[in-house]
Amino acid sequence: MLKQISALLVTLFLTMTNLVAAEKPLVVGMELQYPPFEMSDKAGNPSGVSVDLAYALGKYLGREVKIENIAWDGLIPSLKTGKVDLIISSMTITKQRQKTIDFSIPYAQSNLAILTNPTSGVKNINDLNQKGKKIAVKKGTTGHIYAGKNLKNADILVFDKENAAVLEVIQGKADGFLYDQLTIYKNWNKHQKTTVALLQPFQSSPEYWGMAIKKGNDEFKAKVNAFIKQAKSDGTFDKLSKKYLTEARATFDKLGIKFFF
Repeated sequence: MLKQISALLVTLFLTMTNLVAAEKPLVVGMELQYPPFEMSDKAGNPSGVSVDLAYALGKYLGREVKIENIAWDGLIPSLKTGKVDLIISSMTITKQRQKTIDFSIPYAQSNLAILTNPTSGVKNINDLNQKGKKIAVKKGTTGHIYAGKNLKNADILVFDKENAAVLEVIQGKADGFLYDQLTIYKNWNKHQKTTVALLQPFQSSPEYWGMAIKKGNDEFKAKVNAFIKQAKSDGTFDKLSKKYLTEARATFDKLGIKFFF
């Protein structure tokens, strides 16, 4: 009888533990400065492709979602210290980042592109790799990394904010700004008279975005990967594309450039 009671208590304890774990919010870190993927709506609430994707993941896992708006250079430290459970912030999977954190399987792909101005004379990436040319980059991005490794003849101007880098191009203080294709397209669309978008890929291979996960959290990583596979097959990504990226996708298709999803 005592053994049966003990077994029942153990079962009850495990059940309650699982319920508590299931009810724990899923804390997702992202920088809400990258529309239409990560941004805030007019009321100040998180919005965008990545936000919707985070809520879809929470629904899949049976967990409430809490979005933490964190500056880009604070995202990985927040993940490593446990402030957030994962990062969904248009983050490229790189070997350098994989030294300290894990990534899910890729859920999107992108290439770097160039935002230049009509007076710079820049037609391709080689035109930027010249003495006297100035290249604006956002600190810590793959554009920053690429410029440092491959454009050594130019002067690299590093900024904390995307808008500051774009302004340098608009004002003619920089000959180009390196960022992903969608960001370049978006900024050109906003400043068509003062900028030129060079969207054709110049890297040997595309960049892949993944959801960043703390190292050693393999069980959680497996669940995230399963969600991404399901979202690709059940039309989730297509719905997000139609909701937020219709115009951009039409432009990419016209240019024959492979889209994100």
